[in-house]
Amino acid sequence: MNTDLLRRGLEALRMPPEGYLFEGLSRYIAEIEAWNPAYGLVGASGDELIIKHILDSLAPLGLIKAELASIAARRSAAPGYGLSVPRPRLADLGTGAGLPGIPLALALPDVDVALVDRMGKRIRFLESQKALLGLDNAEVIESEVERAPGSYDLVTFRAFRPFERKLFRTVFALCESDGVVFAYKGKREKAEAELPEIEGLYSSARILPVEVPFLADERCVVVLAPA
Repeated sequence: MNTDLLRRGLEALRMPPEGYLFEGLSRYIAEIEAWNPAYGLVGASGDELIIKHILDSLAPLGLIKAELASIAARRSAAPGYGLSVPRPRLADLGTGAGLPGIPLALALPDVDVALVDRMGKRIRFLESQKALLGLDNAEVIESEVERAPGSYDLVTFRAFRPFERKLFRTVFALCESDGVVFAYKGKREKAEAELPEIEGLYSSARILPVEVPFLADERCVVVLAPA
């Protein structure tokens, strides 16, 4: 594994290149490489795995932190919440090998992260990573998205297929009333073209550019609030 590439990527994202996050990501990457031949977790290895999956997962971290802080601030000011605001809850739908959920759980130890997937072999891998990495803030849920339990402040998924109304009805149903969806996407132009497909299901939509270190391809996140 190219640990120097990982370090430089974390530095570019203004994250510590040593310590808990780096060590956790290094072990996680090694585990993906070890399990991948038998389990087919991701279609990448080596530097491509680090750039297109690990750094790509972490690239919107600053935006996610800001959104969770904004939700917490609104709630703390609202009647009925008092001085205590519950820990933020994040769900990663169709997480597969745990992307972006596991890198986010490592980077956000004060956020409870649900890793949702329907395939048993992926669930076995996720459970092993939860134990190996000591992810006390992560929960592994074996479920189809349509049957996933819970209600979350922020829902993520890497949406490289086109937006679909049926899918987004389910996704928005998993959001708290003041929660948001962070859909990882590629080109802004394509994201803009897909939004009319789910018109009426969201009350607001923002397309925010995301810079992934060492990646020339365009990336963005679509931040959606349910209607």
